[in-house]
Amino acid sequence: MDKMAYVKARARNELSRRYFYDYCQNKYPAHYTDERVYLKEICDRIQAFTEQNEKMFLVVTMPPRHRKSFTATNLTEWLFGTDNKRKVMTGSYNETLSTTFASKVRNTILEGGESSEGRILYSDIFPETKVQYGEASKSYWALEGSGEKNYLATSPTGTATGIGANIIIIDDVIKNQIEAYNDSVKQGHWDWLTNTMMQRTEGNDYKIIIIMTRWAGDDLAGRVIDEYGELVEHISYSAVQPDGSMLDPSVLSRRDYDLKTLKMNPDIVEANYNQQPIDIKGRLYDTFKEYDTLPDEKKKYNYTDTADKGTDFLCSVDYIENEGDVFITDVVMTDEPMEITEVSVSQMLHIDGVNEAIIESNNGGRGFARNIERILKDTYGNQKCIITAKNQSSNKEARILTSSAWVKHRVHMPHNWKKRWPDFYKQIASYQSKGKNSHDDAVDVLAGIYESVTDKNVVEFGFS
Repeated sequence: MDKMAYVKARARNELSRRYFYDYCQNKYPAHYTDERVYLKEICDRIQAFTEQNEKMFLVVTMPPRHRKSFTATNLTEWLFGTDNKRKVMTGSYNETLSTTFASKVRNTILEGGESSEGRILYSDIFPETKVQYGEASKSYWALEGSGEKNYLATSPTGTATGIGANIIIIDDVIKNQIEAYNDSVKQGHWDWLTNTMMQRTEGNDYKIIIIMTRWAGDDLAGRVIDEYGELVEHISYSAVQPDGSMLDPSVLSRRDYDLKTLKMNPDIVEANYNQQPIDIKGRLYDTFKEYDTLPDEKKKYNYTDTADKGTDFLCSVDYIENEGDVFITDVVMTDEPMEITEVSVSQMLHIDGVNEAIIESNNGGRGFARNIERILKDTYGNQKCIITAKNQSSNKEARILTSSAWVKHRVHMPHNWKKRWPDFYKQIASYQSKGKNSHDDAVDVLAGIYESVTDKNVVEFGFS
């Protein structure tokens, strides 16, 4: 190695001792590239968390294959390098995975040979950190000079005795959909954390890091966030970004994502890939009747709820009524501004040949209804669609709950509705019968359709 390369290598190694991300990039440059900005953000936030005393829990939720487990093992290596008296416990969903995690850490510290161009040894960065001679176990060992055991890898079914911990790292404790829907398994994970792992902590400044893909609202990540509140820092990354691009196309392209999720349960897609779990337990609507062909009913209707607040969605639903049953035919569900939604709703009403449309007049809805009527007439020459503004003064939650039994038995969705209208589906599927709900626009429209069909509490203001 020439002098300049030697100086640069020493500089990189010094930075690796100081900064977790520099360690990852120096040791594993093929993975921690400059283009993967999210990995630098994660590493920097993890390091900041381990060095401050305000928060006790760090929850990192990420989609599969985005190097969350790899980063967790690298963190353990780096923590031992910066302080060989640290005590670390790691936990994974079974003994096989926890041993694999442990072996990677131990083998990295033990790696031999000589440094060469492009290959950095652990000892180049942390020459003072070594596994104590005679410590043969892959999952339970000590470092030289520590005086006692430093590391234990375990699982919810394994042991956690014989060692205390300054830092606990839990990596992906749920392995599949079956476990995600099993309340006893999830309760077991919670009991393992609170009754076993946390009882092994030492001192008042211990840290617990949970790195996982989301599965359900009450999985371990969700329980920690809900139960410990202000003591938790949460880092979350979705595979699909708000603009439709992918977090890391080199790991998961849009084409690959669409193919992988084509036949997946939408609940699991949202949880695993976008970290938005849809709770099954306690949700108001479980399943809907679905249809392949529509009845021979010519008259078509629409019900629209405009966005009340900045975080609300406009929800506009076209449907056919036949012998007391409702068949949903089209949906506009968006949080775009009114000047855009007026156009999209008008277009849907015209294309679908809607005969009667009810638009809730609250919070600007009356003006929205007038504009829809104008656009239909001026743009499409459509004077057949009767627009009615409806004042809605009833309690929203009461209306939703009151209508739910009828909606479950009378409303039919097209067989592909979950993928055709994903935002509409997510709001309906995630709405809880008890507790707080972030969005209620879709279920509120279903309640409005119920009232329209059954002629309940309708106060109308027609336009002429």
